[in-house]
Amino acid sequence: MTDFVVNAVAREDEGKGASRRLRREGLVPAVLYGGDKRRKPVAISVHNNELVRQLQEDAFYSSILTLKLNDKEERVILKDLQRHPSKPAVLHADFQRVDSSQPIHTKVALHFVNAETSPAVKLSAAVISHVLNELDVSCLPGQLPEFIEVDLANLEAGQSIHVNDLKLPEGVTALTHGQNLTIVTSSIPRGAVAAEAEANAEEKK
Repeated sequence: MTDFVVNAVAREDEGKGASRRLRREGLVPAVLYGGDKRRKPVAISVHNNELVRQLQEDAFYSSILTLKLNDKEERVILKDLQRHPSKPAVLHADFQRVDSSQPIHTKVALHFVNAETSPAVKLSAAVISHVLNELDVSCLPGQLPEFIEVDLANLEAGQSIHVNDLKLPEGVTALTHGQNLTIVTSSIPRGAVAAEAEANAEEKK
């Protein structure tokens, strides 16, 4: 897994005015929190361009990051993110400290493989729809996967894949609140169904 490094600086000024000033300087207001209960949240700032560049890599969202602050290093995860609606800019970010001995709750991206060779697509020209693109999980920091693979090799038209069908990495638990959530569905387009029915009718004449 890629080792991402986030360079941060502690900040004293808080509030909307201070945040606007930081953004004008190309910085992102952020917060570092969690870990030992005796440790208080710390207001920090990070460079927008550096953060935006790292966010282009899917692995960044589900990796243990190294946050450098005041010549010290913290192991963290990206817990929350607010993006600008139209510009390549981040408005705010939350980083949570992690303890190697304590489970973390975070989201992991789903990677879909073998769609083109599945019976649904190859034999029935079905449309594959991704209902979920990420999954809430719990695991120890050292067991956090970069992504979870969803194998569509055996998917047939009209079938779905649910969370319970996944083969999760060792030590990783899906947080679904008891629900067997749908991840992928496959369906034959209405036009194709009608065309097939018409063809069958012609054959019987």
